[in-house]
Amino acid sequence: MLPSKTPELVKQEFYGLLMAHFAIRGLMHEAALKANEDPDRLSFLHSVRVVQRRMARFAAIPPSAEESPA
Repeated sequence: MLPSKTPELVKQEFYGLLMAHFAIRGLMHEAALKANEDPDRLSFLHSVRVVQRRMARFAAIPPSAEESPA
C-alpha cells in the first residue's frame, strides 16, 4: 500500500517505484553481462536486497555543508 494521502503524491510515489524497479533491472542486466550469465537467471528480490545493503553505506555519509556567503 502506498502511504501517500493525495492522488498527486500517490502518482509521484508510483512513478518513483517504477523508476527504482527500472534502475534495479538495469543493474541486474549489467551484472549479468559482466558475469557472462543469463539475466533471466538473476533474482530480483536478491538484487533489491543487495542494493539496500549498498545504499546504507551512502546514507551514512552526510552531504557536505554548503558554504554560506560571508
